[in-house]
Amino acid sequence: MTVAACASLVERGDPERFAAVLAAPVEVRAQLFPLYAFNLEVARAPWVTEEPLIAEMRLQWWRDVVENSASGAARAHEVAEPLHEVIRDFGLPLDVLDRLIAARRWDIGREPFAGFAGLEEYIEATGAGLMWLAARALGAPEGAEPAVRNYGWAAGMAAFLRAVPDLEARGRVPLPEGVAARDVAAVGLKRLKAARAARRDVPKEVAPALLAGWQAGAILRQAVANPEAVREGRLGLSEFRRRGGLLWQAVTGHW
Repeated sequence: MTVAACASLVERGDPERFAAVLAAPVEVRAQLFPLYAFNLEVARAPWVTEEPLIAEMRLQWWRDVVENSASGAARAHEVAEPLHEVIRDFGLPLDVLDRLIAARRWDIGREPFAGFAGLEEYIEATGAGLMWLAARALGAPEGAEPAVRNYGWAAGMAAFLRAVPDLEARGRVPLPEGVAARDVAAVGLKRLKAARAARRDVPKEVAPALLAGWQAGAILRQAVANPEAVREGRLGLSEFRRRGGLLWQAVTGHW
């Protein structure tokens, strides 16, 4: 079970994070690919079956994988073994990993979030949590957590807004009643601004972990300016802007 297997999974299932890792220094790929492959496997778990109980069991399996990491009892799985190595080698917080998995239980059901607070918590556990895990794997100090989490929340919300049409097609209610796409995108922009204001707290060595959010600002601004584009599935950048933005962030380290 190798990092190469994780990279292959991410390439097929999460091409934007795959591009972000390829833009990062080669030496950090062994930390990032297992985390992104783990996130992909967890995100997929609620959707591979129509049976809620089986989906719950799949998520519980991953919670057990995380819990067993301290004992070294890795499951025979192409992602679980490399993930255990990253958890142990870099002391990743197990509670953050567990909350990321537990949050995906929302994807199993068809109930809306409990207001904006429910959606906010979901993005905090998934988008913000994953970015903090990636940053920790690259040596981020505890003091960097607020900035990294704010940036990850903004990136997570941008990705979530892009997924709204697909979620609705699958019978989910992504935006709670009374919560507008423009408003949540505006919150994302505020958190992005807060992250950048605290950029000094994030060492430059951690910058590759933030590459996955390179499109967040532009997409959130689109959603604020044209909220109809959210439900119509028209959020996104041209290939030229995508490639150029990623290259600029990778070369300059500015996010």
